[in-house]
Amino acid sequence: MKPMIHPPVIAQRLFSGSPRRHDRDAQTRWGALLGPALLLLYWAVLSVTGFLDPRVLPAPWTAVTTAIDLIREGRLQEHLLISTGRALAGLALGTVAGVVLALVSGLSVLGGYVIDGLVQLKRGIPILALIPFMILWFGIGEGMKVSVIAIAAFFPIYIQTHTALRAIDIRYVELSETLALSRWTFLRRIVLPGALPGFLTGLRFAATASWLALVVVEQLNATSGIGYMVTLARNYAQTDVMLVGLVVYALLGFGSDALIRQIERRALRWRRSLGR
Repeated sequence: MKPMIHPPVIAQRLFSGSPRRHDRDAQTRWGALLGPALLLLYWAVLSVTGFLDPRVLPAPWTAVTTAIDLIREGRLQEHLLISTGRALAGLALGTVAGVVLALVSGLSVLGGYVIDGLVQLKRGIPILALIPFMILWFGIGEGMKVSVIAIAAFFPIYIQTHTALRAIDIRYVELSETLALSRWTFLRRIVLPGALPGFLTGLRFAATASWLALVVVEQLNATSGIGYMVTLARNYAQTDVMLVGLVVYALLGFGSDALIRQIERRALRWRRSLGR
């Protein structure tokens, strides 16, 4: 007769530091590379066999050699540094504004009525439709570019953080009232842990939105940045340089998402889920 194993014992075995758990963590960490690797393989096979015209899309190794040439000339790292600075500045501004307004809207009834209604109203307006007004208000300089990126990053942060705040279990709020916790302790022990998962999810979306907005603003009268490099290459039909720009954008988006997921994994170590 087989010995009976109680559910708590099964859970302990599943979530303990067993080799099976480490294997699952490694699969989660490296499994995200499988899709891009298959795409690269598919692209290389089509290029080698001649099914893909290099005038339409250059081969992967062409992008590598062109990127090496651009690095030797100092052009790629110069444009990359400027684009990264713009994206990070916009992401930082959007994150701060999104968190502050989500806290005000999520923790007060009046704030919810005033702020949340305005945010939902603005969500219906595409960011591209705002750009002419942004040019009128801020000109065509760095202020306009960073502002557009900040707006694009603001909404994912606000929405996800606000949703997480509203989803905090009311029993924790009642418990804090019973224990007469101070406002600071309530924020530190109840609000921040409750909002953190939503904030990190919003940060992932915001980072992606920042790179997408960067592509748009660097096509508008820019004189530097990856988008400017791609636009200049398009005018001279340099498909290899255009391809390098697209690959850089893709790597920046993939890398920033992977970094935030790693931070999320460490910050939410207490949370057990199927994806971890």
